[in-house]
Amino acid sequence: MRTSAAVLATAGALTAAQLGLAGSASAASGPTTVKASPQAVSGCPIDIVYPKRFSYDRYGNVTNGGLYFGIKSKTTQSIKKVTFTVTNTKNIRFKKATPTGGKITRRTTKTVSVYDKTFKGKAKLGFKVQTRLLNTSSFGVKFTLRGTGWNCAVNQGTWGPR
Repeated sequence: MRTSAAVLATAGALTAAQLGLAGSASAASGPTTVKASPQAVSGCPIDIVYPKRFSYDRYGNVTNGGLYFGIKSKTTQSIKKVTFTVTNTKNIRFKKATPTGGKITRRTTKTVSVYDKTFKGKAKLGFKVQTRLLNTSSFGVKFTLRGTGWNCAVNQGTWGPR
């Protein structure tokens, strides 16, 4: 009897946790909160900019023109040949992209890259991309950053719901 009560209590806790997750994921037209986990590298003068909150319609299309991803310099030094790339890792598709501070060098449904020949001072570089979520509760992208004149890792982490 004690064993079955413990099993039911555990199953009840799991069910409550699952219901809590399902309740937070079921807001199909409401704002969705996501968190990022960029890797901290000492000596890297760049901050990655990503959406903290956004909303989407019942088809999974992100509203307000899409998602903005970018980088922001924390230093006044000049960095050469900067390429910032966002790649789909799970259940996300990209459409039209609009650059900020550079030009789009690659745009497919799974990858968008923006390039700047000279990234000077407290500059910003990024893009706003129309986005469709194939699964609104499970999606993710990966950030990569390349350039000369700094000490930054190429892999800058991931973004998506936790």
